[in-house]
Amino acid sequence: MDLIYHIVQDGNWTKYQQKSYYEADSLQTEGFIHLSKKDQVPGVLERYYQGVPDLLLVHIDAGRLVGELKYEVSTNDEQFPHLYGPLNKDAVVAVERIS
Repeated sequence: MDLIYHIVQDGNWTKYQQKSYYEADSLQTEGFIHLSKKDQVPGVLERYYQGVPDLLLVHIDAGRLVGELKYEVSTNDEQFPHLYGPLNKDAVVAVERIS
């Protein structure tokens, strides 16, 4: 299983509780959902989420995604996974509270 991760505030995740999919705000504003490999999660938390309460780490099986997954150069010239389309929640294998 190839796991990738998405960081989201609990309230944003809960909005989609009754749906079979999830859409981050970035899907509308940037055209994709920001994801990370496991080793990228600490850096993303440090850069973008300091002091942000109620964070969840969504564990996603990349092989079960319906939308197009692309690895693209982003921060620090690292390749980050980006999901071009909604996240089908049957690809989610765990949701972990991180703050």
